[in-house]
Amino acid sequence: MTVHELMEDLRQGEFTSLGGYPLFFLTEDGGTLHPRCVREEIWTVARATRDGYEKSWCVVAHDVNWEDPSMICDHCNERIESAYAEDEAT
Repeated sequence: MTVHELMEDLRQGEFTSLGGYPLFFLTEDGGTLHPRCVREEIWTVARATRDGYEKSWCVVAHDVNWEDPSMICDHCNERIESAYAEDEAT
């Protein structure tokens, strides 16, 4: 992912524009980040994504959390909402 793509994805917000599905960012080391945390740490994330260092901040993709009720943000340790597994999480 390029920094330009990261910024475009981040402009989308925490949910998809069509359907309102919850988004998350995937890092190079396999971690997950909440869009809010990416926004709050944008300078660190952008540099890591551009330069390929700090794999825990280097974003490689973003996607919808369809069914993982236990997905946790690796930065803030808060649960990342899922689209279809909310009943299982409560």
